[in-house]
Amino acid sequence: MNYANNFEVAINGIRSNKLRSSLTMLGIVIGVAAVIIMISVGQGASKRISDQISSMGSNLLMVMPGAEQGAVRGASGNVNTLTMGDAEAIAELNMVANVVPELSTNATIGYGNQTWTTQATGTTPEMQLIKNWPCGSGSFFTADDVTSAGMVAVIGKTVADNLFTSGVDPVGETIRINKLAFTVVGVLTSKGAAMMGQDQDNTIYVPISTVQKRMMGVNYVRTINVEVETENSMAFVQSSIEDLLRERHRITGAGSDDFNVRNLTSVLEAATTVTGVMTLLLASVAAVSLLVGGIGIMNIMLVSVTERTREIGLRMAVGATERNIRNQFLVEALVLCLAGGLAGILTGAAISKIISKVAGWPTYISIYSILLSAGFSAAIGIFFGYYPAKKAAGMDPIEALRFEK
Repeated sequence: MNYANNFEVAINGIRSNKLRSSLTMLGIVIGVAAVIIMISVGQGASKRISDQISSMGSNLLMVMPGAEQGAVRGASGNVNTLTMGDAEAIAELNMVANVVPELSTNATIGYGNQTWTTQATGTTPEMQLIKNWPCGSGSFFTADDVTSAGMVAVIGKTVADNLFTSGVDPVGETIRINKLAFTVVGVLTSKGAAMMGQDQDNTIYVPISTVQKRMMGVNYVRTINVEVETENSMAFVQSSIEDLLRERHRITGAGSDDFNVRNLTSVLEAATTVTGVMTLLLASVAAVSLLVGGIGIMNIMLVSVTERTREIGLRMAVGATERNIRNQFLVEALVLCLAGGLAGILTGAAISKIISKVAGWPTYISIYSILLSAGFSAAIGIFFGYYPAKKAAGMDPIEALRFEK
């Protein structure tokens, strides 16, 4: 008997006991669907984190103030130790592509009778380059605006939507930021939520010199973003920045830096590792239901062998070999698992899409998860179908023919 005949016999056997076969496959359906859902949710979370970190800039180092010597130390800094001079010096280092200082302040923005509260961030035109954030209308302010502390602003999509009525082009309009008049020169394209859930579009950018001189009256910067030319140069540039700032800030003692340099690539790798472990854990828990489904397959196949004992004896009597009998029942178990696996893949994909739409949680269904689930269901069929098939193949034909139900 060839495999085509085995397949035909398996289909006929499943059809003759439709309810029992359906209930048997249900365990596999649930198990495969659970694996697909857990992997898609985990990979969706990983992809979202990756996209959000990438939206902050590629090959990016962030220099932030630390604690002065003698002060209570903190990761985000409790003093303001960075200046525009530091940013300009970092820009002269090898393998540095762009340097963007930032300084933010709370701002109440007004236009006509509309008001909106957000963060006003002072920066330079290179911000667009490192964050790959173009303007949907208008343009970003220029280096001349930074030099002259110009009263110009670039606003995010959320700010534009809440200040201006539909159909009004904000570009060229005058808005008030903390009672100071600014001309809108550009509106950024929408970027959506950041990694921690903040709305990236709820922002406004102005020249950093304007924030320092006209809005806050300070000479420091809060963050210096450094874009490195290549990913392989990240460690070299980070070390160069640390050495430069220690020299500029006259720091000699070990462990007394008044700044922190953060590597966003390392943050991404750490986040990816965490989500990967969580995905594996969730998928492993879901795979337990596949084992339960496999035990159900073995149980039904043993019942099927007992019910068809006389059939087995008759096949052996007319020339069927032990291998023919074993393959017949193995194929039947495999068909049950593959059919359940296919139904589980479709169910899991559908539920993943529903979760994404209803709960707003990102899901990502990859070919990897589909192939893994299909392979797992096939392995379950072979593993748990082998013993019943071997038992059927090992029957004595004479005793099998004498068997009575």
